[in-house]
Amino acid sequence: QVQLAEGGGRLVEVGDSLRLSCLATGRNVDYYSMAWFRQAPGKEREFVAAYSWRGRNTTYAEAIKGRFEVVRNNAESRFYLQMNQLQPDDTGVYYCAAGTRHYPGPYSFHFSSWGQGTRVTVSS
Repeated sequence: QVQLAEGGGRLVEVGDSLRLSCLATGRNVDYYSMAWFRQAPGKEREFVAAYSWRGRNTTYAEAIKGRFEVVRNNAESRFYLQMNQLQPDDTGVYYCAAGTRHYPGPYSFHFSSWGQGTRVTVSS
């Protein structure tokens, strides 16, 4: 029921900051929990961060904790991923995801809607 579109990915240097944006449209989109996942070439998709609409809480993967932050702006129908202190290991295609679970875990199957992805490349 919800459509997602990510943007903002680009080539950056180590230590740079970058903000990704996810536009969410659809019925009752404000009642979806949302998350960011990423996938590097040849690797499996991995969890990055999530926002639970019910508890208003955020969850972060250990690999990015302290460097990344998610922000939900329902008025703008957008979900942001603010990335700081970027490292080469952060390189990959970043996907926005949405699901109806109140408290989703760091698993792809907990989310039913996905964007097409936006590529982030951190030069080394």
